[in-house]
Amino acid sequence: MILTETPRRKLVTQLVNWGHWFTLLNIIIAITIAGIYILNSPMPETTLGVVYLLVNWVSHVGFLTFFAFVILILPLCYLAKNAKTVKIVSSILAALGLASLGFDALLYNKYGVHLSINSADIIRHEAQTVIAQFSWQQWGYLLFLFLAWLSFQLVVANALWARIDRLQKRRWGFPISGFFVSCFVASHALHVWADANLYQPIVQQDNIFPLSYPATAKTLMARYSLLDIEDYQQRKALQFNHTLKGISYPSSPVYCPVNKSSKVLLLAIAEGKVPQQIPGLVKGQNHYGFHSSAISGINSILYGLPELYHQSLQEYQPILLNLPRSMGLDVSLYLPNNKQEPLNPFIADWAQFKQKITNANSNLSVGFIEAKQLSELLTDSVLAEYQIIITNLASADNLKQLLFTNIPLNKVLSSQEDLAPTALTLLGCNAQTRTYSTGNSLTTNSGVNYVVGTQGSKVLLLNNNQRIEIMNNGSVKIFDLDNSQELFTPINTDLLSQGIKNLTHFSAKRSYKNQ
Repeated sequence: MILTETPRRKLVTQLVNWGHWFTLLNIIIAITIAGIYILNSPMPETTLGVVYLLVNWVSHVGFLTFFAFVILILPLCYLAKNAKTVKIVSSILAALGLASLGFDALLYNKYGVHLSINSADIIRHEAQTVIAQFSWQQWGYLLFLFLAWLSFQLVVANALWARIDRLQKRRWGFPISGFFVSCFVASHALHVWADANLYQPIVQQDNIFPLSYPATAKTLMARYSLLDIEDYQQRKALQFNHTLKGISYPSSPVYCPVNKSSKVLLLAIAEGKVPQQIPGLVKGQNHYGFHSSAISGINSILYGLPELYHQSLQEYQPILLNLPRSMGLDVSLYLPNNKQEPLNPFIADWAQFKQKITNANSNLSVGFIEAKQLSELLTDSVLAEYQIIITNLASADNLKQLLFTNIPLNKVLSSQEDLAPTALTLLGCNAQTRTYSTGNSLTTNSGVNYVVGTQGSKVLLLNNNQRIEIMNNGSVKIFDLDNSQELFTPINTDLLSQGIKNLTHFSAKRSYKNQ
């Protein structure tokens, strides 16, 4: 008996072969589009992190595209009656899939999130804004772009179909599939190792690409004593992301009344030797600053947030200044010309700033001054009229800063992030400080017995005369707060987790920008 291939079997074989080549071309296109994720993400700091990024980029996007082929196009190859139907439907699916990938990449670029149920609110809000702004010409242009993209897919589909026999003779299938499988295995193997060791240059890439669920093997490794699961869980709890994509500032709208008769003077000495005593003011104890530069110190005082967020705050007005202005209070901000301008408006003329204070024309005056200018401001009338807070911006190894004030202090430990909430409280604002600052007012006892902030890649927490440093890999060191000697005392994981949670409060996706 002679066995011959039926026309139907031959057609199915050709369609499956065509589907593989069609998918390969779209994998290459998808990988190119996915380059947007890499361009809008921080580059890993280590060579191994870069290697993982590249192999994960190729393997993950390739896997998603091939998986779409298996569940959507491959069944068509067996069920459709003719090749034309398969090519048309496959082209439509490919055009829609790649358009969705492009939209997700743009969404990630703008908001740092992917298409998901969690991002539905952002997408709905963005869609409403776009629909309200688009004219029919713009909608027509978008439709034209999609039709052009669909036409390209149809042309490619027909071109591959016309050359399918020639392509099959090249026998490129095994080396190409081997390359993608090798990248897939390598990326997941690297992530298993990185997750077990909390290797941040790799672990921090978990959310770069959509539908990314890299492999882990903690339970299996712990079962064979290859991993101390308790130590891992402790270090995992102390992990902290220093490369935030964005910030929610404030975390929710701030509403509060203000007292239009209150007058608050907040000064920070940026240059010169700070006196150890100031007549008429009480010297505060245990006041600290985590800033690594004068500009960082300025932002910490104005925004009430640690260094971690400063890069993301450039487009926001400080609540400290914006809220009183919106309530009709007179607010003055003095920054000399040689200081970097963090926001507008501000006063660069010393005489003008001094006159507003001495004439008691300003409800809130915030100045970053030289030490020699202090005596010009602190006249008897100013000391009587204003509630005053004075600190300095010197960078010291033990983080300690000076604090002078004429208000009652009710915090044992304080930091520069506490000054913005304190000033707003003195103006009569009773809004929760948690909505706009990681600090608390110096005039109230919040029950928090620690201060926490960031400096470079470290999280710093001060408590019980100790300085606790948490590195970006989760390792912890404890030092004496006064002499900086390393201490080998038990780690209070609950306290550290609480401090980190307080820091990350403003890294939520949704924000309420100051208008």
